[in-house]
Amino acid sequence: MAALTPELPRAAIGPSGLVEVTELIFGGAPIGGLYEAVAADVAHATLAAAWTAGVRAFDTAPHYGVGLSEQRLGEFLDGRPRHEFVLCTKVGRRLVATLDDVDGVEGFHGTPRRARVRDYSREGVLASLEASLERLRVDRVDIALIHDPDGEHARDALEHAYPALEELRAAGAVGAIGFGMNDADALTRFVRQTDVDCVLVAGRYSLLDASAAQDLLPECARRGVAALVGGVLGTGVLADPRPGARYDYAPASAQVMARVAAIRELCCRHGVTLRAAALRFALRHPAVSAVVVGARSPGEIRVDVADLQVPVPEALLDEIAALGTPG
Repeated sequence: MAALTPELPRAAIGPSGLVEVTELIFGGAPIGGLYEAVAADVAHATLAAAWTAGVRAFDTAPHYGVGLSEQRLGEFLDGRPRHEFVLCTKVGRRLVATLDDVDGVEGFHGTPRRARVRDYSREGVLASLEASLERLRVDRVDIALIHDPDGEHARDALEHAYPALEELRAAGAVGAIGFGMNDADALTRFVRQTDVDCVLVAGRYSLLDASAAQDLLPECARRGVAALVGGVLGTGVLADPRPGARYDYAPASAQVMARVAAIRELCCRHGVTLRAAALRFALRHPAVSAVVVGARSPGEIRVDVADLQVPVPEALLDEIAALGTPG
């Protein structure tokens, strides 16, 4: 008799409650070639392992492998009942063909020959979504996020990209809308100035940087905005704290490695893995609906889901919090 697919807890996104994400969302950057190329069969096997483990929410973006992540997700999900999974993608970068050597550009390898063009205009948003739908092989996405509208792009994001997504949401073309970036202060301002359903904050609420807890997460809680948290494993160092591990997409500093060692010692005393503590820490905050965790192999995603089931003592999380965080 075949084993039943496990049920992961779910959380509703947006006022309609029609968009529900599993508390672990598959992050699609690694299968788009982040850091190193991933073979197509390995990407497929990784997605299959996530599906078998009960993951039913997937986050991607045109930025991830200049469309490769979306393409691979579309190929994998094609033919599966549309109501069984939730798709999140992003706008803000249009993709254009190029003859340039793109291998390694912005950290992605083994990608198609395309270039990214920042575009937060209404026309750019609509064109970007249309192209994403084609790569994803669906007629709608459940969550659409404005991607990295930092610095000079903030005004265009507010005046053009956001109204475009707001109209699509009102028309039922997307289920929920929001912003996704690693700047917690900017996200706080966007939450205060708009009527978004959710935000994806990357790298600013983890065992190594809890700065999102200062203003962003309380503001989300006050306004009923769901917070999705990425980078909870520090882009690598909290999953595998070996020499040369990455933190925030760059080699971890000696200071970060020392903090990881201190946290790891506390985890060992409680018989809990560092990864399990990192996942539960992020989900502990009442404003956080789900964590977004990337994987490039079946083994990685299986471990993530397994660690999510591990009971983590509140005392351990309190001890870790007492260490303070750099953020």
